[in-house]
Amino acid sequence: MRMTAAWLGGASYLIGLLGYTGSLRRLGVSPYLRWITAMLLQILLLYGAAMLGQLRLGIYGVTGLGVVLWGTWQILGLFHRGSLPFEGIHLFDFWMLGLGAAMVEVLAHSPLVHYDNFSHWAVMVKFLVFSGHLPAATDHLISFTSYPPATALFITQFVTWIGFSEGAMLVAQFLLIWAAAYAVFAVLRDRTRALTAMILCFTIAGSLVFNVAIRLNNLLVDYVLPILTVAALAGIFAYRTRPWLLCGHVAVFSAALLLVKNSATFFVVVIAGAFLVTLLKTNRTGWALPGNLLRFAGTMGVASLPFLLWQWHVHATFTVSKHEISAQAYRHQLTSESPATILKIARKFGEQILNPQSLSTQGILLLNLLLVGAWIVIRLGNRRRNPLLKTAAWLDGMFGLYYLSLLGMYVLSMPYAEAVLLDGFERYMGSVVILGLYLGAMVFVRVLDATFYEQNFEKRNSRSFATIMSKNAYQLSTLVAGFFAITLMYSEITGTNFTNRMNQQTLPLQLQRCSRPWTHLNHRKVLVVDPHATDVNDYYAGYAARYYYFTDRAVGQENFMVSPAAFRQIVQQYDYVVIPEFHRTFTVLTQKVYHQRVITGLYRVTPQRLLRQR
Repeated sequence: MRMTAAWLGGASYLIGLLGYTGSLRRLGVSPYLRWITAMLLQILLLYGAAMLGQLRLGIYGVTGLGVVLWGTWQILGLFHRGSLPFEGIHLFDFWMLGLGAAMVEVLAHSPLVHYDNFSHWAVMVKFLVFSGHLPAATDHLISFTSYPPATALFITQFVTWIGFSEGAMLVAQFLLIWAAAYAVFAVLRDRTRALTAMILCFTIAGSLVFNVAIRLNNLLVDYVLPILTVAALAGIFAYRTRPWLLCGHVAVFSAALLLVKNSATFFVVVIAGAFLVTLLKTNRTGWALPGNLLRFAGTMGVASLPFLLWQWHVHATFTVSKHEISAQAYRHQLTSESPATILKIARKFGEQILNPQSLSTQGILLLNLLLVGAWIVIRLGNRRRNPLLKTAAWLDGMFGLYYLSLLGMYVLSMPYAEAVLLDGFERYMGSVVILGLYLGAMVFVRVLDATFYEQNFEKRNSRSFATIMSKNAYQLSTLVAGFFAITLMYSEITGTNFTNRMNQQTLPLQLQRCSRPWTHLNHRKVLVVDPHATDVNDYYAGYAARYYYFTDRAVGQENFMVSPAAFRQIVQQYDYVVIPEFHRTFTVLTQKVYHQRVITGLYRVTPQRLLRQR
């Protein structure tokens, strides 16, 4: 019965999504951008409903509107009205569909383990699904109340139709990522060329190497930020001669990005820069300089409105909010830190940048080497001017600005104990390296296509090569790019499977073996008896239990070296005790105080004994 409901819900969601994509195509949206544009548009509609306190109604309304649109286009199609030209199926479509489906299969059976899933990202989705509204001041389950809800809203919509599970949440976020990755093919000059297509597929798979600190089996947004930015930039290029579509595209993507995470501001600045340059360089817009500047200001102003509304909501709803954007908080932290402290953080930051073992540093060096090397080969070998050297310089400038913004975050926003250790450095840097990798690849495939012997697309065939050697080189390069594109993606799939197997003894999966998850928001006091002090000291045990038992009053404890009387007093403070793993001291004291032997499981606390829950 549950499986049937999931299939029916999935079909409803898919039909609704097709309604939006079909409508967008008829408005001129690129077929390679229609999926991600439709998803982001739905996020913004859901955001509006959530801000009005009507999230559940919004989910049904947004999906229902899509179903109506789909039905309308089907009816019109019967009368040969509003039909769309067939774009064709290309080699990269098979790569995206085949390996994407394989990744979906793996993620559908993957658990959530990473700390940040339980401190915010997963618990936020669970809260939205089962409460049906954004967190209020009384909802203490959500700690990071200033984090914008864009991805959580999208995942909530998906699991509402499919059914709530950790695998369904991961699949939803992957679909968002995969739809954005598909947008890169909009920049291809000739989509029938296997080499350029496989280079972009290789780029998609290779970018996951720099996401290794997170992987795809987590709900964190460190990969979502750059891939949405890539899709936005691909759209700016695709719509460069269509000003109104260009402005609408930038507004939708920038607004959605700002609602993904507060740190998305840097990525929106990159989009805004590309947008402004495009407006000023494209003479076919039909606007003079003042008009284009006005168009730029209006577009970015509209794009910032949802985020400004979110900031107002945070300040109006919560007296204090973790990681909120606050000039006063930044000034307080800056004045509370001595110059020696700031210098120490800056010195550690510089050492990490120059560390040859740093994955992000290796990525930046490799990207520069590839772009400069390709520029030399094309400039000297083919005697063609190309923008690859300029691209490398622009990307290095972007990396430098991101380094400064990241250093500012460590100094202004992060506690000293975490900042001096550069907590999450590779995670944060991985995002901008991924962005740089995609941008370099998109420019490269354009340049590569322009160097082909035959520039007339209609005449390109197996004989369209200057020499037999160039033909052999093209074929070999295509095979190599395709091989690595498949191998790296397969590596990500098998790596995720391996990680899932290795995580079988982690705390979240132990909690799953103890009892079923709770889905009714409550305030019951739950004690997690964890034999690992690190899980307790960094609040991992408490956060995992808060998510799993859906309560804001779950805590972990490892040390029970107390007297029997003190032990009874401790236990009686809680409504439930969960023992995910054998804890010798707790077991011994339970025998002395309650005269019963407990090993693992969930127990309800009564004055006389601990009652095991099934």
